[in-house]
Amino acid sequence: MDWDKLRVFHAVAEAGSFTHAGDVLNLTQSSVSRQISALENDIEVTLFHRHARGLILTEQGEELHASVRDIFGRLNMTVARIKEIKDRPQGPLKITTTVAFGSVWLTSRIGEFLELFPEIDVSLALADTELDLSMREADVAIRMAPPRQPDLIQRHIFTMHYHVFASPEYLKENGVPKKPEELDNHQLIIYGDQTGSYFPDRNWLMKSGIRPGVPRTAILKVNSTYGIYRAVQAGLGIASLPDYMSRETSNLVEVLPELRGPSLDAYFVYPEELRHSQKIVVFRDFLLRKVAESPL
Repeated sequence: MDWDKLRVFHAVAEAGSFTHAGDVLNLTQSSVSRQISALENDIEVTLFHRHARGLILTEQGEELHASVRDIFGRLNMTVARIKEIKDRPQGPLKITTTVAFGSVWLTSRIGEFLELFPEIDVSLALADTELDLSMREADVAIRMAPPRQPDLIQRHIFTMHYHVFASPEYLKENGVPKKPEELDNHQLIIYGDQTGSYFPDRNWLMKSGIRPGVPRTAILKVNSTYGIYRAVQAGLGIASLPDYMSRETSNLVEVLPELRGPSLDAYFVYPEELRHSQKIVVFRDFLLRKVAESPL
């Protein structure tokens, strides 16, 4: 059955005349009349008694009207729910970021977000390689470099600074270096394979205060910032780490505070088509608020 004809029929049955229905539908009276006649021909019944004072539904017309009115009522309710869902944050939200930032900083705060928005189904994809947002491998990303894809929206959220850290146990056993040159005599933990790294000068500590002809070696190479963080906590040696990590634990001590490593800018990134998604908006605002509460 032609849906347009049913729509016209519903308007005529509600309005009681072709003219008033035409005003509602923005159609001429003759167009409305032709649609009703065509519908009556299709189902081979008369739907309206036509008289000088207007239109009256026939018995068959009353039965059809009851069904169509029910359908339109359900449709209107569905549209209202869809609009409500659009304006209310809910549904799956896949967040990707680095293993270190996700494990150390984000996971300790995501519980508050889940309490605020229980209808959002959050999943975290922690990886030091970038997932493809345009292919919907994730909905949003917190990245330590600006995105290269032109169809992604980005917002700068913080700047990460690298400092030198060790555990209290390590320093008690090995002493505290007072000058960068003294790093020659300490156990250094550095980043291993840097292929494709967004941070090419990650091992800057190996060159700080180095003296000509005096080799400096590392006791351990790890291809993960989080792995380095755990090794330092375990008392294995000294390493360069993002400064936010020291605020997330009590067993990191900054050494050689005059040394400042490179800085990294972090960005909140998501696809253009999700610009108006409420779950993206509320997570972005939550993230910015938590960063403001404990500056990175």
